[in-house]
Amino acid sequence: MRVLVVGANGLLGGNVTSVALNRGKAVVAAYHSGEPKFDCPSHQIDITSSTAVDNLVTEADPDAIVNCAAMTDVDGCETDPEQAHAVNVDGAEHVARAADSADAALIHTSTDYVFGGEETAPYSETAEPAPKQVYGESKLAGERRVRETHPDPLIARLSFVYGRSLPDGSVSGFPAWVLEKARKGDEIPLFTDQRVSPSYAKATAKTLLDLLEADQEGTFNVASRSCVTPYEFGEQIVEEAGFADATLTESSMNDIDRDAERPQYTCLDTVAVEAALDRPQSTLAEDLADLL
Repeated sequence: MRVLVVGANGLLGGNVTSVALNRGKAVVAAYHSGEPKFDCPSHQIDITSSTAVDNLVTEADPDAIVNCAAMTDVDGCETDPEQAHAVNVDGAEHVARAADSADAALIHTSTDYVFGGEETAPYSETAEPAPKQVYGESKLAGERRVRETHPDPLIARLSFVYGRSLPDGSVSGFPAWVLEKARKGDEIPLFTDQRVSPSYAKATAKTLLDLLEADQEGTFNVASRSCVTPYEFGEQIVEEAGFADATLTESSMNDIDRDAERPQYTCLDTVAVEAALDRPQSTLAEDLADLL
């Protein structure tokens, strides 16, 4: 199977590329900036250009495309909604249309921020979206464009993605911030009024490729089985990393002035993906043990 990974220089895209290569697939890596140093062909691409996307897909001739490219800076999306729309909506459509033209399977990655955070139980795939900020609005619009453009896409909603950036192996995302503060002996303020289901990039990549190999389509939540606050997440990080003296303090989302509003609760129900693959999703503790 030949797989085109779009956004291969990002945290998730790098892990998808690595896992696919380890599984013996022929991989073509597409990146926006900063060429990833994988042992496979790579091409710079701007997905806001439909011509550029069409040309790349024609050249790569993939059996499947995994689109990990997105504008994920939540506050940046709020201050530059036109660029957020260009990447997360138009770009998503361009990739989906090219995949359909090439008769290629498509995995499109989305986010828990399509939800408003008003619930108190994990969101299922059929829950009504109600994004609170431009980022979530653009990703939801991107989902809809993908469904309109490709006949049978697989859309994966992720949450609070973290892991090791590949191929260099550096810890990235929330754990990197917590560990840096712990190493310096700084106080680590963490929210107690937000709940998420963190998506470990390595485990997520494996799940996405498992779904591809199982010929699945539709919408799936792809996250850990754990629903935690950032404070609880931080506690597990410092414990796993052996920072017994780390100073964690409780804080609130309201303590920080940010351009974009964040939902307070976006834990994801993973029953559907577990049923599709006949296995449980990992817990946060299991993922952190692997990460660290």
